[in-house]
Amino acid sequence: MKISTKGRYGLTIMMELAQNYGNGPVSLKNIAQRNDLSEHYLEQLIAPLRNAGLVKSIRGAYGGYVLSRPPEEITSGDVIRVLEGPISPVEFMEEEDPAKRYLWLRIRDSISAVLDSTTLKDLINYKDDGQAEEGYMFYI
Repeated sequence: MKISTKGRYGLTIMMELAQNYGNGPVSLKNIAQRNDLSEHYLEQLIAPLRNAGLVKSIRGAYGGYVLSRPPEEITSGDVIRVLEGPISPVEFMEEEDPAKRYLWLRIRDSISAVLDSTTLKDLINYKDDGQAEEGYMFYI
């Protein structure tokens, strides 16, 4: 499964709103400028997030957007599903080999578990302590 710019930029919007939670609305123009993104593209992404009830719009000269719930109650899975659709590494077919189907289901469930256990609060409070997991080193 590959997350498109819709999902990545949608998370950017939501993290910006989470960082400002409780301090009033944030404009898309402000988010676009801070992250060097297209304001027009962010406008296309905010509509489904609003329709899904994840954000609220505030009208007026000092308007913008706010989270509809606290950052600890909105998961990255909520955002990704709204913007990307269902989480699935492959399209399932009923006649699929049961062993392969089992593998695809496990992969889907693992991805869902990570997305659904990572809140916006987790993302905005993340600190890179330089202790990133090391990948495998292959020698030939």
